[in-house]
Amino acid sequence: MKKNTVDFPPAGESWASFKERLFTAEERRELDLRVEIISEMVKAREDRGISQRELESASGVAQPVISRVERGTTDPRVSTLLKLLASLGKTLKVVPLEEGAKHKIAEPQI
Repeated sequence: MKKNTVDFPPAGESWASFKERLFTAEERRELDLRVEIISEMVKAREDRGISQRELESASGVAQPVISRVERGTTDPRVSTLLKLLASLGKTLKVVPLEEGAKHKIAEPQI
């Protein structure tokens, strides 16, 4: 049985370089999109000056779940993201892929 191992980056290697070695192009696009969506959600919450507890009251999503979403330690359902975003005056939007960008994950329109 083969053991899963990860080669850790040498001292001084950038995250971008390590990410390129570790993930496929599709996985990198998905990761970047997740980071962008969650970052926009956190920014919207902070711009409104509300706490995670206040967002819990407004959205019906439990504060510990909000914390895990914001830290990126969970893969939230679309319905959860929509509840959180709607409470912040935002939503997700599906847009056409750029021409010639086969299998590319669309940029978020938040």
